Amino acid sequence: MTNAIEIEGLRKVYGGSGKTPAKEALKGLDLTIPQGSIFGLLGPNGAGKSTTINILAGLVRKTAGKVRIWGFDQDVNPRQSRAAIGVMPQELNLDPFFSPAAALEVQAGLYGVPKSQRRTAEILDLVGLADKADAYARTLSGGMRRRLLLAKALVHHPQVLVLDEPTAGVDIELRQMLWRNVRKLNRERGMTIILTTHYLEEAQEMCDEIAIIAQGELVIRDRTENLLNRLDGKTMVIVPDGEAPAEIALPEGVELDRRADGSLALTYGRGKVSAEALLAAVHGAGITIRDVRTEEANLEDVFVSLTHG
Repeated sequence: MTNAIEIEGLRKVYGGSGKTPAKEALKGLDLTIPQGSIFGLLGPNGAGKSTTINILAGLVRKTAGKVRIWGFDQDVNPRQSRAAIGVMPQELNLDPFFSPAAALEVQAGLYGVPKSQRRTAEILDLVGLADKADAYARTLSGGMRRRLLLAKALVHHPQVLVLDEPTAGVDIELRQMLWRNVRKLNRERGMTIILTTHYLEEAQEMCDEIAIIAQGELVIRDRTENLLNRLDGKTMVIVPDGEAPAEIALPEGVELDRRADGSLALTYGRGKVSAEALLAAVHGAGITIRDVRTEEANLEDVFVSLTHG
């Protein structure tokens, strides 16, 4: 087995009521997620990401299709498939009268984890809540509550961890702590991580592979570096030593943007124009270069181009 998740022909239709028509949230989604990867599942609002995650977690019944988690078919081995996955939800769903330690013990009991195999103290230390183990959850800050959600997702030793918008509205310290822990779980335990986020720079930095879905269908799935290379455009930003002339003879296909700070942004296709030709054109216009830098397409550019035409 090389895939942690295998999804075939997954459909979900939410029934209508009254004047509200039925809605097809997933339209035959096919997707595989390799073991040991950090995998991004991206898409605009309403694309079907949450529906997919809820089906994986066993919270929503699919209309059609096959789902296998760590080799277990959801329809044939529902208990084993659910035990193989842990989900850190986007919404806070904590009992305010439980302490973090008690919440983890209850969660472990619900999953049938024997007391001898529970790692409550270790998990609380991992997420930075060891000193709050016996405090009521209602006294925790918003960031600490998110840490507790991550801890609850880990109590049953899952092979797959799903992070649903884990850093929405959190501070920089918590975000950095979360990513350190995620990399540690992936590196040291081989845990497969599935990340959904609207912070595309996080997905670009964290994920080995990314799938983009829109309107319930898979738009593309590829390694992160390959997605970034799909956009050929690149920008060379020239900071001239003095005022640039009004007319600059540039190679065909190069777009010039004069920015407010006086710099010149030259956008070109890497496969059509060389950086050397651009620099030669700038020197030929009598421009002395004080500084130069380049700007390349990021995941946000790729996301917009793929989901909006």
